[in-house]
Amino acid sequence: MNTRLLVSTAGLLCWLLTGCLSTTPPKRVGMVVGLNPAQIAEYKRLHADAHPGVRDLLNKYHMHNFSIFLHQIEGKWYEFGYYEYTGDDFEGDMAKMDAEPRVKEWLKVCDPMQIPLPGEKGWATMKQVYYNP
Repeated sequence: MNTRLLVSTAGLLCWLLTGCLSTTPPKRVGMVVGLNPAQIAEYKRLHADAHPGVRDLLNKYHMHNFSIFLHQIEGKWYEFGYYEYTGDDFEGDMAKMDAEPRVKEWLKVCDPMQIPLPGEKGWATMKQVYYNP
């Protein structure tokens, strides 16, 4: 059996079953921001699986597979975030999500914990240079 066809078929089936019915492939977004080391425990608590936060709003605005990773480099902590946007109006959906009262409250708590990279106001969006389907 053709392995590439099997992987493509499995990916398509997964994509259809998870409600990602957009006609365009997902927009993959990678982001990075610093994190105040004194806030790591609280940040982890806020993002624990049991904390509802704004998870349902991420899905409502077509943001799937949202993941955040922490990494320390030379004594400084950084977050790497990744998600796949599956809608058809990225700018419109992001504006609607930013207007959600719960998102505004969430950001009032989380934003002060973060340390933007030089020249940034928050998360810095990274340029994708490789993807292996």
